[in-house]
Amino acid sequence: MHVKDFIYLLEKNRRFYHFLGDELAGVVVVLDLEGRIFAVLHREVLNRVNPEAFSRQSSHQQYLNPGGDALWPAPEGSRQGYFYTTGKWSVPASLRQLRYTVQDSAESRIKIAGEVDLVNNSGLGVPAVFQRIVSLKSNSTSLTVTVEEGIRYLGPKSLSRKEFLLAPWTLNQFDSGPGCVAFFPAVPGTEIQDFYQPSNNQRSLSPEGWKTLTDGSQRYQIGLGTSVEWIEFYNPERQLRVRRQARNLPYPYAYIDIADRPCQEMPGEFGVRYSIYSDPTFFMELEAAGGCPEILNPGETLTLTVTTTYTLIRK
Repeated sequence: MHVKDFIYLLEKNRRFYHFLGDELAGVVVVLDLEGRIFAVLHREVLNRVNPEAFSRQSSHQQYLNPGGDALWPAPEGSRQGYFYTTGKWSVPASLRQLRYTVQDSAESRIKIAGEVDLVNNSGLGVPAVFQRIVSLKSNSTSLTVTVEEGIRYLGPKSLSRKEFLLAPWTLNQFDSGPGCVAFFPAVPGTEIQDFYQPSNNQRSLSPEGWKTLTDGSQRYQIGLGTSVEWIEFYNPERQLRVRRQARNLPYPYAYIDIADRPCQEMPGEFGVRYSIYSDPTFFMELEAAGGCPEILNPGETLTLTVTTTYTLIRK
């Protein structure tokens, strides 16, 4: 989508947004649509855009995924997750209706924040502030976006990992289809875990690393363990290459199970640093997750810094 068409979509539907950078290299931050970030390079919006999500309202019965790059809480499923409080999978209302405000801005940097009342699948309330600090660098062929994600706990008492889990989880979404693939380093198979049905038939290993098809032929999601340093997506039709790299977690934070498992189950032991999701409706996600301490104290902020480099390969 051309950036002018995207801006028209925002203004037609009276969305609040902030344009950081410019049409040659920048991001559009949609403040009243979950603070979603849409990368722009050479006047082209690189992320998936779902126009219906900009003109209609999501509900617990139907979620209209806007696309772009979102900050969500992890885990998704299990008794300590945040997406089954209504009994069936749904994006919590506090996330769907989250409206960020600009806290600080400069030529190539912006900080946004908004309050969220989280409730996990066991009924534990976790009041929080979500914040995203976005900064840009660019050259003639690529755009690098660094986002410092934060979830600040506002509750009055300390919480233990025995009773709750919480971590920042950033999902970056793209149109996908025939020929599209994702890559990650050549780690042992024990560092790869399927969240849904097996997807081994989508993957192959070469000296350069793992390649997994994201062509829409199968719905799958794989979690990648702590030794995976980066993940990457390539769309040959658009000649778009995207690499995401998350900073290592500081002590005493630990990666957690973010899987979409039934809400009656306890979380697993597999700590997820990255995840790759492929959907038959021809979109995919490059995901990165942060960690959780043994004890979360009032006023403490869970952080995750992810750098995403977008490159358009021009012939």
